[in-house]
Amino acid sequence: MNTVKVKQVHDHRTMNDFVHIVDSIYGNCPQYVPDLESDVRKLFNSRKNPGLEFSDIQAFVAYQNEQPVGRVVGIVNGKANQKWKVRNVRFSMIEFIDDMTVSSALLKAVEEWGKTKGMDALQGPLGITDFDKEGMLVEDFDMLGSMNTIYNPDYYPRHMEAYGLVKEVDWLQVRIDIPQDIPARYARVAQYAREQIGLRVVKLTVKEVFQLGYGKKVFALLNECYQPIFGFSTLSEKQMNTFINKYLRLIDLNLIPVILNDRQEVVGVAITMGSLSMAMQKAGGRLLPMGWYHLLKALKWKREDHAEMLLIAVRPDYQGLGVNAMFFNDLIPIYNNYGFKWAETGPQLEDNVRELSQWKPLHPQFVKRRRCYKKNI
Repeated sequence: MNTVKVKQVHDHRTMNDFVHIVDSIYGNCPQYVPDLESDVRKLFNSRKNPGLEFSDIQAFVAYQNEQPVGRVVGIVNGKANQKWKVRNVRFSMIEFIDDMTVSSALLKAVEEWGKTKGMDALQGPLGITDFDKEGMLVEDFDMLGSMNTIYNPDYYPRHMEAYGLVKEVDWLQVRIDIPQDIPARYARVAQYAREQIGLRVVKLTVKEVFQLGYGKKVFALLNECYQPIFGFSTLSEKQMNTFINKYLRLIDLNLIPVILNDRQEVVGVAITMGSLSMAMQKAGGRLLPMGWYHLLKALKWKREDHAEMLLIAVRPDYQGLGVNAMFFNDLIPIYNNYGFKWAETGPQLEDNVRELSQWKPLHPQFVKRRRCYKKNI
C-alpha cells in the first residue's frame, strides 16, 4: 500500500508542485482550461492579494512515492464568517488522482488546519471572494470549460460524497444561441425603461473607468447587489482596485453595458467578454514565451465563437424595471457584429428564480451544474 503524505506549502519546491499537479491530472483533456500560473502564485502573495487582509490561507500538496498526486487550499474568510455567523473553513483549488486515500488525506488536512483556527465546518469549493472560482462541476463534463469557472474530472463528486460531504447549494449556467434579431419583448421593455423611467445605456471609456472613478462605482454596485448572495462578503477598496485592473483593463469596454439613471447614478451593469478558453489552452497557463500572443489575438483580432456573460447586477430599487432588457437590447447586435454564435453565463444559484427566468425569451439551456459541499468537523 502506498502511503499518502500531505505537506503544507512553505517553499519554492512545494509551490511548484502545487502549481504543476494539474499538468499530470488533465494532460490532453480537451475541456480543461488552465489558470495562468502567475495568477495562482499571486493568490498567496499578500502584496498582490488584498483578500489576505481578512483571510487566512494555506496550500497543501499530497505525495505518494515522493510524487505529487493532489493539492488543495484551505481558506478561513473572517469577513464572510462574521457576516453569515458561521465558522467555516473553505477548501478551494482541489485536484487529485482517482484514489480515495489521496482525496481524503487532502480534505482531512484542511479540516485539521481549520480546527486550529476554531472552525467547525468544512465547505467548498469556494474561494476568498464570490468572484473567485467556485462550485465543483457535477454534470456536463463533456462541455468546454472557461477561464472563470472550475473544470474537474467526473470522479471528483464521487470522492466528495464518499468523504461525507453533502450538497449545500447548486449553481447552474445558462447557455443561449445568439439571435439575429432582438426579441420583441426585450425591445419593448427597453424602450419603456428609456422613455418612462429615464434610463440609458452607456459605454465607459478608459478614462472614465480609471481616472473618473466609474470602475469603483461599478464594483460598489456589485457590493450592494450581491449582499444577499450565498457566501458573499463585501469587497474592500483594495480588492476593488485589484479586480478593476484584472478585468476592466482586459475586457473590451464595448461589451460592458452600464445603465445610468437620470441622476447619472450607476444602477446596472453587465460584465461580458469574448471567450478566451481556447486561447488559454494554447497558452498552457504561461504568458511567456507566446501565451500573451494567443490571448491578445483572441481579444483583438480573431475572436472565438462565443461570449462569456460573467455577471449582471441591478440596483435593488431598479430590479424589475427593464434594466435586464436594456442589457440584451444593447448586447445582441454587438454580439452579432463580433461574430459570436452563442453565449454562456457564469454560475447562477439554482433557487434564484428571478435571475434564471430573465433568459426565457432566448430559449436557454441550463448546463454545467456546480455544487458547494459542506460537512461538520
